[in-house]
Amino acid sequence: MQDHIVVLTGAGISAESGLSTFRDNGGLWEQHSVYDVATPEAFERNRELVLRFYNERRRQLKDARPNQAHRLLAELEKRYRVTIVTQNVDDLHERGGSSNVIHLHGELTKARSSVYPEPVYDIGYNDINPGDCCDRGEQLRPHIVWFGEEVPMLEKAAEVVRTADYLLIVGTSLQVYPAAGLVYEVDMDVPITVIDPGEPASVSRANVIRKGASEGVAEWVSRLAGNR
Repeated sequence: MQDHIVVLTGAGISAESGLSTFRDNGGLWEQHSVYDVATPEAFERNRELVLRFYNERRRQLKDARPNQAHRLLAELEKRYRVTIVTQNVDDLHERGGSSNVIHLHGELTKARSSVYPEPVYDIGYNDINPGDCCDRGEQLRPHIVWFGEEVPMLEKAAEVVRTADYLLIVGTSLQVYPAAGLVYEVDMDVPITVIDPGEPASVSRANVIRKGASEGVAEWVSRLAGNR
């Protein structure tokens, strides 16, 4: 049976593709407070602003390209069972070739009703505008888990982490809960590696590679191959 590699990724892996991260900018995301664009209250208060913000993110994503880290993780599928658990809402893992991706915080390229959780619509990189409605006549909203909302994929992700033979953490500070709690679901004998060029979150017994995502993943993959 193939070893199972579980990779937890965050905004740092997409930053190398040119996508902004709000935690590196004093709580601002493209000069917007997250509380103005990433909460249910914000959507109720100023629907046009929120829709416009995510429309801009979608256009930015359309022009972004997967980087070496995305591609290297996808190539691991040739030799291992690989599951990506990402906090990112972009589709760069999929475009980089990964076939098994769990999005904890939703997906930019999808929309859903502002009233009903189902169905979810694939919209690609198209805009959502005021007046665009679901099949039941309610305004569409981005398929994004906003602050204060439940994380519906969390339990599935926890189940996956419990089956890991290797846990790799790339580009996340592990400061956003409940996603950060996933690291505690891994068995005690499973090796954990954190790739972070700065001051990574404190993860007991983790090996730390203090490099950016692409360089760090390349080093980790090389070490993995050497241990086979």
